[in-house]
Amino acid sequence: MPEELVPRTLSFLSFVIPVYNEQATLPYLRSQFEEWLPKFGERQYEIVLVDDGSRDASLVFCADWARDCPYVKVISFSRNFGHQPALSCGLSYASGEAVVILDADLQDPLSAVPAMIQRFEEGYDVAYGQRIARQGETVFKKVTAWAFYRIMQRCVYRGLPKDTGDFRLVSRRVVDIVKAMPEEHLFLRGMFAWVGFPQIAVPYVRDERRFGETKYPFSRMAKFAWSAITSFSALPIRLVSLWGACVGFLGFLICLYAFCSWLAGNVVQGWTSLIGVTALLGGSSIMAIGIVGEYVGNIFEEVKKRPKYIVSRVFNIGSPGKGSKTVNLRWNTAWIISLWRVFCVSPV
Repeated sequence: MPEELVPRTLSFLSFVIPVYNEQATLPYLRSQFEEWLPKFGERQYEIVLVDDGSRDASLVFCADWARDCPYVKVISFSRNFGHQPALSCGLSYASGEAVVILDADLQDPLSAVPAMIQRFEEGYDVAYGQRIARQGETVFKKVTAWAFYRIMQRCVYRGLPKDTGDFRLVSRRVVDIVKAMPEEHLFLRGMFAWVGFPQIAVPYVRDERRFGETKYPFSRMAKFAWSAITSFSALPIRLVSLWGACVGFLGFLICLYAFCSWLAGNVVQGWTSLIGVTALLGGSSIMAIGIVGEYVGNIFEEVKKRPKYIVSRVFNIGSPGKGSKTVNLRWNTAWIISLWRVFCVSPV
């Protein structure tokens, strides 16, 4: 039975924005926020910028923005850890009653946020942006994105919304549940769908990228899709098992044919069939080992229990978020122990 919607009022809103080599986009991002924030009413708000090891001047701009505006928080990684870990970090530092996940390029427009806030206040825990059109993208990108979400929904997880990226508004209780998930390989849009609670789509038109270049070329998109499938479903292993059963049945038919030929006094002629079957079995075995190896590799990454990201610097933030390791450039544990031994331990 669906959970009954309970209306509520939003008083504190957080924006989580990952940043990677976006120095051309950040001035436009700031100007858009300065234009739109007054339209969000009398609510409190904060902007959490996560610099994912940018190699340009993105961190400098973010730090200047944080210096000018106390509601802007900045977290800087020690290196590039990826888009999904950056989002996870931002969720750990966000303190609002609801959190809006947004990309720095603003292809997902701020104009859709008021509709998400309205849905949240109606009682929905997740209001996800659903793209009804994608401007400025190639036909190839549109087709592959269309196919990805439908394959994921049909074969991996039926609750995954179609044509939906990470752009969404999420309630505090959903954020806390997702933060508690210990996955090393993150697929946040799938994790948000998996937790349940009342969710609803907010249709919008995805804008063309105005500045800079996309950080998701085809190779990276393909890697993300494969990571999403292997981290969220055992379907590839099941398909390998099915393929193995089909190959085994084919091998049985070939053996039956050879036996019948022997009974009839006909010698099975030719080595082509033998080579073909051997190659088929060998290729199937190698493919199966490779897919199983992907899952074993994921298990290997999980059991190492390394942090998803390492924070090197923060601005306008008092304490680190959960799930990270913070490197302090001035003090560390070894120095503290040394000082304690010098000043607090009496010589024998």
